[in-house]
Amino acid sequence: MEETSRVVASPCIGVCKLDLARRCTGCGRTLDEIARWSSMSDSERDHVLHRLLPLREQLQHSLRGSLADHERLLRALHPLAEPPQGDGWNRSELIDLLPPGPAVEAAVLAGIVPRANGAQVILTRRTETLRQHGGQVGFPGGRTEPDDRDALAAALRESQEEIALAPSQVQALGYLDPFVTITGYRVTPVVAVIDPDFVPVAQPSEVAEVFEVPLDYLMAPDNLHQVEINHRGRVRHVLEYGWPGQRIWGATAAILYNLRRRLEQVT
Repeated sequence: MEETSRVVASPCIGVCKLDLARRCTGCGRTLDEIARWSSMSDSERDHVLHRLLPLREQLQHSLRGSLADHERLLRALHPLAEPPQGDGWNRSELIDLLPPGPAVEAAVLAGIVPRANGAQVILTRRTETLRQHGGQVGFPGGRTEPDDRDALAAALRESQEEIALAPSQVQALGYLDPFVTITGYRVTPVVAVIDPDFVPVAQPSEVAEVFEVPLDYLMAPDNLHQVEINHRGRVRHVLEYGWPGQRIWGATAAILYNLRRRLEQVT
């Protein structure tokens, strides 16, 4: 009886029809979910049906009419099954600043929260006393540890440690291009949709504040500016948003710029 329920408990009647993002146009399941459906446990199928699919529907509605509309966003990202390779899209700009040796792998979670008034992006402000990036605005994330299976696992682990975001409240969508920092990290950004019921709890030793910024604001070209800084005796140009009360700049602004550029290149 149990095995029969696993086979027939499919959201679609008949054959699923996939869109360009490899999701069923009828039930919303991913290609991977469709392939594994008959072998999933009842609890796994229940999670897809009652948590993931409604979350995807919420995201689709919150992105309607924006640059990052749902299908366009999915097509703009590197698939989860094909993590991006390479040294980082900005490496040539920092070649004279990078420390010797191979880059340290790291990952961040660019979490999008579907809201009734439009999609929001979760950002954090780091604790001032941190040795690196103290007081700066960024995404939850950090160094990839040996036990992390991949960049997604690292981003999920760090997000749970820093802001108490449970993996069950996250649905990863795909990757952006890797980004290199002057501190020698190769950062892989994971774009994900976050359960709007999530209530952040900042880990005070690492995070001073958690806040949201409208995705439409971050994707508008006029809101992103290039500013000059003097670093190691040379003038450098970095990106910065003029969001009230917060300085969103540097690597964080560059990652968001990468998202916008990838969206603009999708037809």
